[in-house]
Amino acid sequence: MHTPPRAIVFDLGKVLVDFDYQIAIRHILPQCRSSAADISRLLLQENLLFDYETGRLTTPAFLDRFCAATGYAGTQAEFAGFFADIFTPIPIMLDWHARLRARGHRTFIFSNTNELAVGHIRRQFPFFSNFDNHILSYEHGCMKPEERLYTVVEQCTGERGADILYLDDRPENIETGRRLGWQAIQHDHPEATIRLLAGLLT
Repeated sequence: MHTPPRAIVFDLGKVLVDFDYQIAIRHILPQCRSSAADISRLLLQENLLFDYETGRLTTPAFLDRFCAATGYAGTQAEFAGFFADIFTPIPIMLDWHARLRARGHRTFIFSNTNELAVGHIRRQFPFFSNFDNHILSYEHGCMKPEERLYTVVEQCTGERGADILYLDDRPENIETGRRLGWQAIQHDHPEATIRLLAGLLT
């Protein structure tokens, strides 16, 4: 027997929207002294993006550190556009979310992300506003899979344990949810996720 959830919590990246930082790197590269490999390493392997997505760096401070490391010579507005415009909606998942809303389900976004990305998504993708709330790492000073951020989800939803159904593509993020007793689905292919969702919601 399973418990029908009272709150459905979606990861954002790779679940509702796809993203690729290489798109940003290709646009930023002509304005930098660094190589594409160096920029990729700075953003994806070092602590710069982590510090930004945990709120340890403001957007201006993030840009200052990026410029110091790469010699970026463009404007902040150009950088913001290049850095954030890396997302592509996943239609089948957005359609399923719309169906859940139409059936009266409460839905939430739970994401490791940053101010520039969220600003872009909020402006460009209307689906983002159609959630009951958004729990975003940079606003709370920590990132998944740290349990402290999951307690923020419980506070925002007003639910705990099996009353929360959670979708995420990262196994380490799912593991924390399961440890807290959430119903958790590791997302891989949309069709498989939707079949699992349908079974848990009946």
